Amino acid sequence: MLTALRRAALTSLAVLATAGIALADAPSVGQPAPAFKLQDQDGKWHSLADYKGKWVALYFYPKDDTPGCTTQACGFRDNVFAFNKEGAVILGISVDDVASHKAFAEKHGLPFALLADADKAVAKTYGVLRNYGVMEVARRDTFLVDPQGRVAKHYESVKPDGHSQVVLDDIKALKAKPKG
Repeated sequence: MLTALRRAALTSLAVLATAGIALADAPSVGQPAPAFKLQDQDGKWHSLADYKGKWVALYFYPKDDTPGCTTQACGFRDNVFAFNKEGAVILGISVDDVASHKAFAEKHGLPFALLADADKAVAKTYGVLRNYGVMEVARRDTFLVDPQGRVAKHYESVKPDGHSQVVLDDIKALKAKPKG
């Protein structure tokens, strides 16, 4: 009986792992966004606390220079001035290393920080790390963090094309919402 239960449990875990299901929970809307300290494509350190008082579009993506990730990054790039006008910062995070981010940012002229989460700790904390058997990557999720450092919105498994405009529109709507 115990062996059968153990086998069933291991089978369930294997199915979850190969399906790319994360076991950690993402922070909920209204909760403080988990703190982090990561290096960008130029080796500069960034922490979420550095952006207190600003809106932060914290977008996780699977892999540098792949078609969907390039579409998503270039969408944010093309809207960067509109984000700046709203007092918002764009931060991209993947489990790629600093060198990979540098090449990706230079190739596509990305004017915002791409943060290297090579040890995957931040992706785990945000509940977006996915195990695909031979590799682990971040799921394509975005967290909109308000100026007080709380999660204002969580976009799960987003479609890359047009996503930056959706986030920008939500920032504008949330800023226009009456307080209290």
